[in-house]
Amino acid sequence: MNVANGIFDSVSATYPDRPRRVALPAAVLAVLVLLVGAAIIDTEIFTVIRYAVSILALICVVLVWQARQWWWAIGLIPIAILWNPVFPIEITDLQLFAGLHYTAALVFIVVGVGARVTEAKSRG
Repeated sequence: MNVANGIFDSVSATYPDRPRRVALPAAVLAVLVLLVGAAIIDTEIFTVIRYAVSILALICVVLVWQARQWWWAIGLIPIAILWNPVFPIEITDLQLFAGLHYTAALVFIVVGVGARVTEAKSRG
């Protein structure tokens, strides 16, 4: 057996067990939307931010549910409710709402990095 083949064999043998972060792309996009939204809370275009954040939160809920890690949805469902544009919850204190944007961004980062699956447990 060649040494180079042995190295490649060991690398290829461990590669399928490498974890995937299923919600990370949607979570990163949601963080970007939330950071932009914190700056434009009091404008007319903020409704678009509400749509984007609530939809991305629900997408992340579906992804973590499919990954059989439903406990990550505990932080995402309140975000989908608070940023819901159909039945908006009006928060009059703009500083509080901006702070909620940063808190929601932190929740998305934690969920995006923390929700991991291996191929054996992926969306089956």
